[in-house]
Order: sequence, then C-alpha cells, then structure tokens
Amino acid sequence: MIVIFVLGYLAIALEHPIKVDKAASALITGVLVWTLFVLSGADQHFIEEQLLHHLSEISSILFFLLGAMTIVELVDAHEGFSIITDKITTKNRVKLLWIVSVLTFFSLQL
Repeated sequence: MIVIFVLGYLAIALEHPIKVDKAASALITGVLVWTLFVLSGADQHFIEEQLLHHLSEISSILFFLLGAMTIVELVDAHEGFSIITDKITTKNRVKLLWIVSVLTFFSLQL
C-alpha cells in the first residue's frame, strides 16, 4: 500500500509531464489502496468501520464545497465580484496583495 501511495503521490506531483490529471491520479490511488486494504484479510467489521468513517469525512467536505460553490456562483451571477474588482485599479502586485488582505480581513470580521 505504501508503494501505491508513493506512486500516486508522484503521479500527482508530475501531473504535467505525464499528462494525467491530479484528480484521476488521486482517485485511482485511493481505489487501489482501499482495494488492497479490503483484500488484505483484515477483519471485515474493522474494514467496514474504517470505510464508513472515511466516507463520512469525505462527504462532509464535499457537501461544504457544494454549498460554498453555490454561494460563489450566486454572487457571481449577480455581479457581486465586479463591484469589488471595479474599485481596484492598481497594477502593482504588492499593493494588490495588501488591498486583498485588508478586504479579506474586514470581510471575515463581519
């Protein structure tokens, strides 16, 4: 399993040279590692418990991302981002970093 994980990690890191998307490499690596874990002969109850635990964590992250992407799409559909980007006129990267940092800090305080 460690060898498959390392190979999968390398496939993710070398996405551009091998021309395979990171998501595909990660999914294949995950499926192969879980398949080896199931076929390893461990206790079925332990395997089921671990699988359900990890699936619940992954699903909670996916539900959060689904909600967050929905909010972003709604703001974008109503041109909420253009209100902010129209006010930023600088081409200086350092100044832009400070503007975005201050805006982010104060928006998180609300």
